[in-house]
Amino acid sequence: MIKVSVMYPNTPGARFDHSYYRDKHMPLVAARMGSSCLRYSVDKGLAGGAPGTPATYVGMCHIYCESVESFQAGFGPHATEILGDIPNYTDLQPVLQISEVVVA
Repeated sequence: MIKVSVMYPNTPGARFDHSYYRDKHMPLVAARMGSSCLRYSVDKGLAGGAPGTPATYVGMCHIYCESVESFQAGFGPHATEILGDIPNYTDLQPVLQISEVVVA
């Protein structure tokens, strides 16, 4: 199993609409990906590791798929629509990482 993490750096002055991301964008991603998306989670950054420090990322999601190929097959045909929705909730550039899930 793999996890695709999409992370939005916590940049001062940047815009990030958590409600839109949670209630509209991620359900759109899951609907378009269909069975390729086994499940997903959404995180809202609260704090950094040291007391009083800001979170590294203002928000992120994790999309779980059977394989990289499964993710690409589910996401690829809808990439234009999904990526085109980003300006509706943020002006940040996301950071993407694909990881193998070793322990769930």
